[in-house]
Amino acid sequence: MTPETLSPDGLPDPLGLPPPAPPLQQVDLFALDQEGLAAQLKAWGEPAFRAKQLHKWIHERHAGRFSDMTDLPAALRRRLEAEARLGVLEVEAEQRSKDGTRKRLYRLPDGQLIESVLMPYADGRQTACISSQAGCAMACAFCATGQMGFARQLSAAEIAEQAWRFDQELKAEGQRLSNVVLMGMGEPFHNFDAVVAAIGRLNRDIGIGARHITVSTVGLVPQIYAFAELGLQVKLAVSLHSARDEERSALMPINRRWPIRELMAACRHYANRSGRRVSFEWALIAGKNDSVEEATRLGELLAHMRCHVNLIPLNPTGGYAEAPGSPEAAAAFVATLESMGVPATVRVRRGIDIDAGCGQLKSEVMRRQRAAAAAQAST
Repeated sequence: MTPETLSPDGLPDPLGLPPPAPPLQQVDLFALDQEGLAAQLKAWGEPAFRAKQLHKWIHERHAGRFSDMTDLPAALRRRLEAEARLGVLEVEAEQRSKDGTRKRLYRLPDGQLIESVLMPYADGRQTACISSQAGCAMACAFCATGQMGFARQLSAAEIAEQAWRFDQELKAEGQRLSNVVLMGMGEPFHNFDAVVAAIGRLNRDIGIGARHITVSTVGLVPQIYAFAELGLQVKLAVSLHSARDEERSALMPINRRWPIRELMAACRHYANRSGRRVSFEWALIAGKNDSVEEATRLGELLAHMRCHVNLIPLNPTGGYAEAPGSPEAAAAFVATLESMGVPATVRVRRGIDIDAGCGQLKSEVMRRQRAAAAAQAST
């Protein structure tokens, strides 16, 4: 006697038909390097040279569709259309600023949401700010991403794909991606191995030079030392925001684990080992860390170090009520640092008219979704 055929809901199927086959899982070709492509194509019975052709279409000719890959056999293109895909990111929401900034919210296959930003500058630079995690575990008080908590790590391919997508679009417009900063959602050094692998892909597959890649950290000291030993020539940016341990710990809980003295020792090691200056990020918060006295403390902390200070007027979020420092306070802060031999600039703010701050677009989309769900439940 054969087992009774069940319908998809688990009940006996009166027609005796087998349940439908599960949907075909498509292979993400963007996630594969040339060796991985060769292995996949070999499994399909294709000659080895097809992998090189396919890799070239993806990373040099910037094909957006398999049908565009005209030197591949028609049968292979049809199989690629059916069984493969280029990347996994799906656009959930997008905003464009009047200054040209593009802000993307991407949905991952498991439903997680991450953000990426493309920022154009007057000197021709096109800089992508990309995420390394879905959410963040660092819980910095003023950060929208930190306020939403940690969901999961991103893979190297998920990290690199964010930059690749912007590069594809720019090249279709006759431009190219020139810089990448890992300053989006997440703490890059909390996802160390995937970030290092993604940097390799940015350099090798997209053509972004190491000196045009910046990794930002809240101050994971062991990872700063480990990163220095890789000799990558990548710029290191450290979120500092206070020169005093008590105040910094209130803003950034990670400081309780690795206080400023230990962080500065790691940063000096990185600067000496790499020969590159370290960039310190400082969010100017009115009445908190924007005074001349605080600038003097910072100047003393950074004395005789190969470094640069980026001052960023605070981008307010719903979970942090403080206000940004004024332009006058910023100018006095810069003047004080420079008088002490510490170079500093006020960062040009991009995308002010949209939710361009890290985590803000995701927070707004999630708020709308919750409101819609609540409204539907009440009807």
